[in-house]
Amino acid sequence: MLRLYNTLSRQEEPFVPSRDNHVRLYACGPTVYARGHIGNFRTFVCVDVLRRTLEHVAGHGVTQVVNYTDVDDKTIGGAREAGVPLREYTEQWIATFRADAATLGLRTPEDAPRATDEANMQAMGELVLALERKGHTYRRDGSVYFRIASLPTYGRLARLDPEGLHAGARVDVDEYSKDDARDFVLWKASKPGEPSWECGVGPGRPGWHLECSAMALRLLGGPPIDIHAGGVDLIFPHHENEIAQSEGATGTTFARFWVHVEHLFVENEKMSKSLGNVFTVPDVVARGFRPSALRYLLLSSHYRKPLNFTWAGMAAAEESLRRVVDFLARLEQARGQGDPGLAGAVARAREGFRASLEADLNTAGALAALFDLVRDGNAAIDAGAMGPADAVLVREAVEEFDRVLGVVSLRREEDARPPIPLEEIEQAIEARRQARQQRSFAEADRIRDGLAARGVLLEDNPTGTRWKRK
Repeated sequence: MLRLYNTLSRQEEPFVPSRDNHVRLYACGPTVYARGHIGNFRTFVCVDVLRRTLEHVAGHGVTQVVNYTDVDDKTIGGAREAGVPLREYTEQWIATFRADAATLGLRTPEDAPRATDEANMQAMGELVLALERKGHTYRRDGSVYFRIASLPTYGRLARLDPEGLHAGARVDVDEYSKDDARDFVLWKASKPGEPSWECGVGPGRPGWHLECSAMALRLLGGPPIDIHAGGVDLIFPHHENEIAQSEGATGTTFARFWVHVEHLFVENEKMSKSLGNVFTVPDVVARGFRPSALRYLLLSSHYRKPLNFTWAGMAAAEESLRRVVDFLARLEQARGQGDPGLAGAVARAREGFRASLEADLNTAGALAALFDLVRDGNAAIDAGAMGPADAVLVREAVEEFDRVLGVVSLRREEDARPPIPLEEIEQAIEARRQARQQRSFAEADRIRDGLAARGVLLEDNPTGTRWKRK
């Protein structure tokens, strides 16, 4: 059975959906004021692995919602600076996020709402009114605030010291000090030049925290949702305030499990524009690395442990993934009589893979099980023992693992988009074959080297010549 670490209880707990066999999963999406960086995408890749594990290991159906925060202090400021309407400004960053998500092989969520969608704005207004009716709010200068003193359980997710809560002291900005809990704004009164909505609360706009509560409750069928996920930096104030709003309004548990992904560091330092180490997916690709290798690196460490991104680590990830892909290609060479030990190796790998993922998504252990199988399979091929039936069994296991990992399928998609036209590659391979047949080895080498210079490598094996991206 799948066990997940629940930030709310600070321990691993057995996980099953609350309704039928279907998981309702909400993950905080990007604030769309700039292109997402690889630290953001560590969270999204790990959440993608969570979703795939729920489906392919635990056997559950999943409805996933990942939102776009397209109205907050940062997006409003960015649109003002750019001199364009808010919706137009945020649309460009939503497009880049979708492109990067597809590049990294992330599954498309069932819903990807924008906070400014009309139905979501209406849901936010209704949530504020529900909180008002239950005595959790007060108004000042046209804004509506949540009174944290009205909810005795406030602070339990972040383990806040009750004596450190500053009830009655207000905070108007969307982001604030992580060690200074105050009454927070639910609905901000409209200011000159800022976008404004009227949802029954008064002209203004939602606070950042309100948006996720309303969208999660509206799109996932009410409380409790099964899993709420996000980066560890969101525990306070964002997720703490989501709980306060949602549970204050509904009177019941908002989310049963809280899953948080740890920070990504770059060369042992926190990412910072001043250090010049904030990298995007295109930045990594521009260094000559494949997106599939980046995905591999981002999921290679346990999600609850900080991950240190290095360029040497990217090279190692590329080599590890190449080892798997090359092994799958070698399976085509299996011509032996059969290795009776391979069935046991496959069974052990399957058990190790499943057990690792069921133990709070231990992806490092899952990868170790995969590479144990690669090692055993290569040994059987080297000994000439692996037969065609063995190869089918091994390939099925690796593809089963990749339904969760998503790295081999992503590499195949990349390979299907070669750096030069496929017809040209095939013509070059045929020309090289003819040159070698005619013992014109210098010409054959020239063709091979020409392809390599353009990003295509040729590999000869007993069944012919295969190409792969450099």
